[in-house]
Amino acid sequence: MTVAAKTLFGAAEIGSKHASESFGSYAKGCLAGGAALPETGPTWQAMRLSRNRNWGQPITIDYLKDLSRKVAQNTSWSGLYIGDISQPRGGPMLSGHASHQIGLDADIWLRPKTDRVLTRAEREEISSISMRRASGAYTNDRWTKDHETVLKLAASDPRVARIFIFPGAKVAMCKSATGNRSWLRKIRPWYGHHYHF
Repeated sequence: MTVAAKTLFGAAEIGSKHASESFGSYAKGCLAGGAALPETGPTWQAMRLSRNRNWGQPITIDYLKDLSRKVAQNTSWSGLYIGDISQPRGGPMLSGHASHQIGLDADIWLRPKTDRVLTRAEREEISSISMRRASGAYTNDRWTKDHETVLKLAASDPRVARIFIFPGAKVAMCKSATGNRSWLRKIRPWYGHHYHF
C-alpha cells in the first residue's frame, strides 16, 4: 500500500527529536527539530490552530517573536497575526501551500492585530483583509503607513532573504519610502499575497 507523503507529514503532531535542520527546498523538503510558535504571546497570535502549522526552524520562530515586538513598538498595531509557518515535521501539506515545507517561511497577516486575545474558534473564522485594489497594481483605502512600516521592519532584519507581497504594495512603498531604501530590494511582487506577506 502506498501512502502519499502529504498524508504522512500531515499526521505528525509534534516536531522530531533531532537537532534543527532543513532538508530540500521550500517546496520539496522537510524539517527536523522544529519548534512551535506558542499560540499566543505578548505581541502575536497564531491563527488557524486546527491546521497545526505553527512550527518552524528555531531561527524562524525567534524572528517572528522579535518582529511582532518591533511592530507593537513602532506602529499602532499591538503586534502580528501569524498564519501558516510549517507542519511539525515540514513536508507537503494536505491543503494549501506548495511551499512552507522546511520551516523557513511564514505567512504574516496584513490585518492589524488588536489587544484582544481571540478564542480558538475565532482564529478559525476571522480572516485577514485584502489590501489590493480591484484592478491594476494599486493598494486600496485600507493600506496605511503602518503597513509600510511593518514591511520595512520585516525586510530590514538580516535573517530575511525575501518577502513576497502583491505588486500594488511594492509600487506604493517604492513611491513613498524615504531615507535608506535598501530594504525594498527584499520586497518581491508575487501573486496572491494581498492578504498576507
